[in-house]
Amino acid sequence: MLNLDYRDARPIYEQVRDGLRRLMVTGVIREGEKLPSVRALASSLAINPNTIQRAYESLEAEGYVCSVPGKGSFAAPHTGVDQGRRDSLLGRFDTVTAELLYLGVTGEQLTSRVRAMEGGEAQ
Repeated sequence: MLNLDYRDARPIYEQVRDGLRRLMVTGVIREGEKLPSVRALASSLAINPNTIQRAYESLEAEGYVCSVPGKGSFAAPHTGVDQGRRDSLLGRFDTVTAELLYLGVTGEQLTSRVRAMEGGEAQ
């Protein structure tokens, strides 16, 4: 499910957060699906439960997870992602796109990649 890289400069909670976000975005974890409990995930990854709790709280703040007291954490509906996260990602997209265009990637190539992503294909 999740792989941690202890040589990665990012903190462990960020790796967990990013890994869970990737699983939700790619559909491995579906909308409304219950996430593993903090203790269960911490045990399976052999890390401190506070690390998992921090990752879950971060995902909840971003709108990817919703918590139900006494029941656990669930993948939020896609509409739950806040506008701030979208704006942040679009800003990064613009920066990367500008650099790719500078490096000679054509608008057609970029469009083709975006259309492939819409169709569920990876390039």
